[in-house]
Amino acid sequence: MTAHFLDDSLVHHTWDNSLKPRLTIKPGDMVTMDCLEASDGHIRPDRPIEEMLGPRETKGHPLTGPIFIEGAEPGDSIAVEILRFQHKGWGWTRCVPVGGLLPGEFTDYITLWDRKEDFSDFKPGIRIPLEPFCGCMGVAPAEPGPHDTTPPRISGGNMDIRHLVAGSTVFLPVFVKGALFSAGDCHAAQGDGEVCITGIEAPMQVTLRFQLRKGHTIPAPQFITPSPLTKADTKGYFATTGIEPDLMEAAKQSIRYMIDHLVRTYNLTREESYHLCSVVVDLKISEIVDSPNWIVSAYLPLSIFNEVGSA
Repeated sequence: MTAHFLDDSLVHHTWDNSLKPRLTIKPGDMVTMDCLEASDGHIRPDRPIEEMLGPRETKGHPLTGPIFIEGAEPGDSIAVEILRFQHKGWGWTRCVPVGGLLPGEFTDYITLWDRKEDFSDFKPGIRIPLEPFCGCMGVAPAEPGPHDTTPPRISGGNMDIRHLVAGSTVFLPVFVKGALFSAGDCHAAQGDGEVCITGIEAPMQVTLRFQLRKGHTIPAPQFITPSPLTKADTKGYFATTGIEPDLMEAAKQSIRYMIDHLVRTYNLTREESYHLCSVVVDLKISEIVDSPNWIVSAYLPLSIFNEVGSA
């Protein structure tokens, strides 16, 4: 096994199987990667908030890579063991008015987070446990690019699966020679759904180990993750439900009702509540068999609250 380092001095903003590899490794090798935060430097803790509310200069997630894995060919798959994350002391959350689960219902709003070793304070009495992961992990698609990094794909990409924490392994199908793996868009914390379109976006250093599964074909990403599923699962949950004939509408309603609860109970603004939902609230399909209506529930972990409010 050889240990490698890949810095973030050169990143790419699309998925493209014609990109030249920045690093070539053998199966079993370990790579430590520096990953920029999702805004690619547009949002910074030393920059006035009003300057960061406009459009950013670059499009797409800044991805570190590609990494060429020797022996990987179409029809194989790779196993990416997620070994370690090291944060760099800060992060951000933003709701963009035209995006997210509730487009057009919120103004442009940014929260800057001062990260401690394993938590970050949102407001006095509200502490968020940090559970870092890569929002984007993937290999080059089979089809010629460039391809937008926003949607997830069967080759991985912007999956935003918050359970891909240290100790997890993600399995990715290979579509081109060498696989051409890249990663980025690290999050310090996120709820299932990432409803305002961002979690706690943060620059990080990520350490991964790569294995080749020769001839092991899979149709789409798969993963193994350790338990418990979240550090916040210690004091129970308060949940709201959305009941609609459409799952997307049910999800929207459950989050609207959760925002109402947070505003009323914890004296937060609607924008603050939307950010909190994106960072810690988990959306779950509670019922999908009793037509014509389905139920999506929004779970708020009560362990994040210390001295304010109650459920």
